[in-house]
Amino acid sequence: MIKVVLLGLGLWGANHLRVLDSLPIELFVTDLQSDRLEAARKLGLAADHLAADHHDFAGRVDAAVIVTPAPSHFTLCREFLEAGKDVFVEKPITLASAQAKQLAELAEHHKRILQVGHIFRFDTASQWLRDAIQEGQFGRVQILRSNFSGFKRPRNDSGVCFADAIHFVDLFNYFLGRTPERVLAVMKDFLGRGLEDASLLSLEYDSPQGATWGVIETNYFLPGKFREVVVIGDTLSAVCDYNVAQYKIKTFQNKHAQAGAEFKAEEGAVHQIECAPEEPLLAELRGFIEAVQTRKDPRADGWAGYDSVRVLEAAMESAKTGRTIAVK
Repeated sequence: MIKVVLLGLGLWGANHLRVLDSLPIELFVTDLQSDRLEAARKLGLAADHLAADHHDFAGRVDAAVIVTPAPSHFTLCREFLEAGKDVFVEKPITLASAQAKQLAELAEHHKRILQVGHIFRFDTASQWLRDAIQEGQFGRVQILRSNFSGFKRPRNDSGVCFADAIHFVDLFNYFLGRTPERVLAVMKDFLGRGLEDASLLSLEYDSPQGATWGVIETNYFLPGKFREVVVIGDTLSAVCDYNVAQYKIKTFQNKHAQAGAEFKAEEGAVHQIECAPEEPLLAELRGFIEAVQTRKDPRADGWAGYDSVRVLEAAMESAKTGRTIAVK
């Protein structure tokens, strides 16, 4: 049985604990705040599987699941990878692309699994959309638009881009199978914390078939909870609401037809797509365990994490300079 240590029992770490406890693994849990370990005790984990210091278990486990604040990701991932352990790390993989690249290279060098917590890749709706895009059902994808907003507590370890926008930066990369060439971004710090709490990203993806424009809106202020992606192609469009459990996707066979010197907007059939209501976190962590067992590359590897971070670095530079920035 694979032995896995979970690092971090904060708000999201508690969800990891619940899911990992349901998987066929031997689980160890650590958190610097020892009072948080009570949640693991209530699940029946033995006292010798709980500790404040992850070093207590480093030599006993096969893999680590790192759900700690973003600034700690690089050091912890490097430590476990260099020790020959497989690693799952929550997004962002790091806050700097140079560090993310180093981790991806380190995993390859040591032949270790490195999976990044880009959870939207594991939603069944995302799989349907990606397959439909790759199969050409949308024709040429012209626009990808998304909104990841809602009134909630701002994170203290990063701004809204690394906390939320990164989800759909990665998802757009996943849909199209490539990263954008250029980024134009506007960011605001309304709360005066020195971290952006609202952002609007414009991503330009090039391809021989034509350009795709990606737009990502994020903020901590919009009343409600929005997790929406829109895919607009020249033969089909779709709206996906990730807040919905099962019928997340609605497709529209709309098109613009030229009539002489003018265009007509022709509305076509509308279809509701049923997606299996599987919990994405469960699919994601189960995928990590399977990758550890089979040694196959995970769906969101270290290079996917690196690509998202370098896009956001370009976005940060764009917001500071007011210019469109090439993604390096």
